[in-house]
Amino acid sequence: MELLKKIKIFVWSKHFLKHVGIVILTYLFVVSFVIFYLDSFTNHGQKIKVPNLIGKNINSIKGLLEENNLHYEVIESKYDPKKPEGTIIEQDPLATAISTVFVKEERIIRIRISKRTQLVEMPSLINKSERFALQVLKNRELKYKIEYKTSSESNGAVIQQKYKGKIIKEGEKIQIGSVILLIIGRNEGGEPIQIPNLYGLSISAAKDSILALPSLSFIAVCPDCLNYEDSLNARIETQSPEYLEGVRSPFGTSVTVFASPNFEGQKNP
Repeated sequence: MELLKKIKIFVWSKHFLKHVGIVILTYLFVVSFVIFYLDSFTNHGQKIKVPNLIGKNINSIKGLLEENNLHYEVIESKYDPKKPEGTIIEQDPLATAISTVFVKEERIIRIRISKRTQLVEMPSLINKSERFALQVLKNRELKYKIEYKTSSESNGAVIQQKYKGKIIKEGEKIQIGSVILLIIGRNEGGEPIQIPNLYGLSISAAKDSILALPSLSFIAVCPDCLNYEDSLNARIETQSPEYLEGVRSPFGTSVTVFASPNFEGQKNP
């Protein structure tokens, strides 16, 4: 009993009540400060509508976003020749009218915009037949013009490829839709030529054999060649026109060979 009396007297003493009051006031101050700071830091309670930017040009949205203290970031440019350069095609987050999502000040709106140019690599079409060269250009979405030039070496094959009046080399990057000028060799005739037997030769050796002859062009087909090493190891299995001793082919013939890296016949150098 005596102990309880002492505890009661201590609890109700001015010294104890003073310190309890200080603790409570300190706690309320700290909690109030933290709540105020978090509300200020996180913009608690703000509900800013996200404007719809789709279809607008990137040069016209700065003022629109600054009105609400919002910002934007371009994360990607996508090729789209049907839209003006810089047209916004995607945004994140979506407009509030579509998503019902609101944001706070300083939020970054991420956008994707359109571009009207896309680069492709120029292929090497030299010594390729006219039909083959045109198909390659079409596949790469390149346009073409054709000029014919008298030539005793490459009848019906590409002897030059030009872009904007200058020779363009393999691997140079140009815009989709660019116009390539192909100079096609043409001759008025010549003596028939004996096509050599290419069976068992490597692709490079076969090509050298054909291009060493006047007016012939060379096309190699190797469906099973998956990489550069396969093409080096490949050997000719068949050819068109096929080799027939004593039979000559017309001047300007295009020789097509079919090779395989799994050739099992007798290999020649």
